[in-house]
Amino acid sequence: MKVTSQGYAELLNALRSAVESEGMFVVMEVGPTEAAARRGESIPGNRVVGVFRNDYAVRTLRLSIPAMIEAPIRFYVTENEDGSTTLAWKRPSHVLAPYIEEGGEGLEEIGRELDAVFSAIATKAVRAPEPAQPD
Repeated sequence: MKVTSQGYAELLNALRSAVESEGMFVVMEVGPTEAAARRGESIPGNRVVGVFRNDYAVRTLRLSIPAMIEAPIRFYVTENEDGSTTLAWKRPSHVLAPYIEEGGEGLEEIGRELDAVFSAIATKAVRAPEPAQPD
């Protein structure tokens, strides 16, 4: 989990950009904030962002069909009361761990690879913006 001074919309945009820069894809987004607003309710920003890539899906399916219920693996963006934002996620190796008995070392390898990718995405997403340089 990482907390950043970035606002909710700013972190969501940074996350999408970081996902792309790591060669992954946002394959789904869902959250109650916008739906609540349409009903006249106001709640802090809250969004789940599912991230995956087809080659990982194919490799995973070849090792464990049941493991694919975990795809896409998700990031969770929440807006805090002080205006900061939190980016949370479960390590992909943890998410895939229940399927290791069936998927073996190959599935463990996928988990380790995705751990590195998700960590890089999170680091890029919450990196503080560069300060403006004086003229």
